[in-house]
Amino acid sequence: MENSENNDQMSTLSQVMETLRKRGIHREFRMNDECQMKYDNSEKSYLPEELVILKTYRFEGDSNPDDNVALYVLQDNDKNLGIIIDSYGADSNYPGEEFDTFLRAIPIQESDEY
Repeated sequence: MENSENNDQMSTLSQVMETLRKRGIHREFRMNDECQMKYDNSEKSYLPEELVILKTYRFEGDSNPDDNVALYVLQDNDKNLGIIIDSYGADSNYPGEEFDTFLRAIPIQESDEY
């Protein structure tokens, strides 16, 4: 999938999520209440250096800043692909600073493949 196609054809969060789902990328990395990053309810807790961000999509609401959302495509050391979805701006899906600190520590290797 070329990057120009991504920009022209996928302008909404749901379009991007559907395209990723068709490519087998639908599982989520989530931070639990104990501030541990987990892969779709697995037992493994990740450190930032065990993940890499392959692509970042940002969506901004036309009239409401509460509609600002970021979707990150990630890969772990075992080559499992997944996503993180987070509201950004004034509100986040995760309270406190732990999520933001964790996310900033994940290495980024942008890929046009996603």
